[in-house]
Amino acid sequence: MVALSLPAWAGQHPVALSGYVRDVSGTPQMGAVVQIVNSAQRTLTVFTDGAGYYSATGLLPGIYSMKVTAPSFLPALLEKIGLRPGTTVRVNVTLNTLLDAMSLGPLRGTADDDDWKWTLRSVANRPVLRVLSPATVAEQQSHDLKATLSMVAGSAANGYGSGSEMSTGFSLERGIYAADRIGLSGSLGYGDGVPGAFLRGLYSHTEPDGLGRSMSLTVRRFAPSDPNIHNASLQSVALNAGDDVAINSAVELKFGSELESIQFLGHASAFRPYGSLNLHLSPNTILEYGYSSTLPSDSAANIFDTTPAEANQSDPRVSLNNFATQVESSHHEEISVSHRIGNNSMQLAAFNDRIDNTALLGVGEVTAAEGFLLPDVYSGTFTYSGDTLDTPGVRLVLERKFCSDLTATLDYGYGGVLNLTQPGAELRDAQQWINTERRHAVAAKLSGHIPGTHTHWVASYRWVDGSALTPVDMFDASPGRADPYLNLVIRQQLPTFGFLPSHLEAVIDLRNLLAQGYVPVLGPDGQTVYLVQAARSVRGGVAITF
Repeated sequence: MVALSLPAWAGQHPVALSGYVRDVSGTPQMGAVVQIVNSAQRTLTVFTDGAGYYSATGLLPGIYSMKVTAPSFLPALLEKIGLRPGTTVRVNVTLNTLLDAMSLGPLRGTADDDDWKWTLRSVANRPVLRVLSPATVAEQQSHDLKATLSMVAGSAANGYGSGSEMSTGFSLERGIYAADRIGLSGSLGYGDGVPGAFLRGLYSHTEPDGLGRSMSLTVRRFAPSDPNIHNASLQSVALNAGDDVAINSAVELKFGSELESIQFLGHASAFRPYGSLNLHLSPNTILEYGYSSTLPSDSAANIFDTTPAEANQSDPRVSLNNFATQVESSHHEEISVSHRIGNNSMQLAAFNDRIDNTALLGVGEVTAAEGFLLPDVYSGTFTYSGDTLDTPGVRLVLERKFCSDLTATLDYGYGGVLNLTQPGAELRDAQQWINTERRHAVAAKLSGHIPGTHTHWVASYRWVDGSALTPVDMFDASPGRADPYLNLVIRQQLPTFGFLPSHLEAVIDLRNLLAQGYVPVLGPDGQTVYLVQAARSVRGGVAITF
């Protein structure tokens, strides 16, 4: 009886499918043929009007495919469009010419996307304010399960809590209906005691224009083997929520926050809001104001990071003072103007940073016996509590896309850094010699892809005009961002011999390859150790994408 009544109930709650058909410049396409096919291979054909608008009503709930054709354009095919009873789903379609398709270059995943984060959308493609629209706007994404598995050797060398020397990372992602996605990612380390591990669950909803909302929950645990801190383990739970809103066709608001609870030699908590307001002055110019209270994720440069790009790292930066936990607290404000001319992009930004309880990075064998050092037993690095950094600064970024397989960026920054004015001082007394000084920094970065060998690579060098314990412009999240000194990241596709349903890659990550910027200090035992902006590290492994 239930089976017989379901079709009748669905017939009383029909659904509709509508949207706009435009070209890449946003021009409406009149007379385009829209063919809508259900799972029973029955086809409904409609045509677009003078505004490029189409509408198909009276459809039964189910899974549909859609093909859009127009003279002088390549056909567009959208699959797995989920229609639920009583809803109206809007699907906007952009048609490409053969020349447009050739200029797109090879398709790349999120981790390989070197496009500017401020890549602009045509005003004609921006939607009506969502809160005023009765329709459900859906982005067409694949419903198939995506999975990645990576096995990595070599510590990240980022100080205490950076992870184990050997670890296995994983990422699972699944589409729900057309615009919603859920994901699960994590990493499990190996070593003595309880190694580092984290687990993150993510939900996101994305509109056709790229706006949307997300929520993630991250759990992290790291237990060192140093007996001087009684084998205490660092445990944290972080909840992150963010949303993007288009106020009108020219104004875009992004905001969110992260609440983190940290347990390590006591309890601490951190609340980290963030947000930005973008004003589209023209199709190629954006004025942006941004506020952030956490350092940007390096997932775009770190090919081992399974963290989704839209979620924060949730990696608490902590140091020790008299066996008491100090959590780094950051505040960053920035106003920038970004402009694009053909294959060239540029950004000019002014910012102000304030970082309290700065967690400085050191290299050398130390212990936590005196209660002011946090050693990382896997990478041979340690975390040291520095002074407050409060500084304004400026940034200029230039990017040039020579072709789809080669991009170059040049990044100039001027701002304050923490510096040790008396190198060779004893580490227990070094804090009184740490002051804020002004520095210039220039970074050059090349990234590309070799089609014949399927090799992806990123090479960068960041120069600073003097000694420094922290990088200039620590919150730089532009495409010009680069780690200090010489860095190289390579991903090499490997053959799977035709019997593995997966994509296999060898990966290597080299940071501060020449070991530059090491500032000597005397450790508690009288041996020389170093404070650095970035420690030299070598990581490598294999990544499998299913």
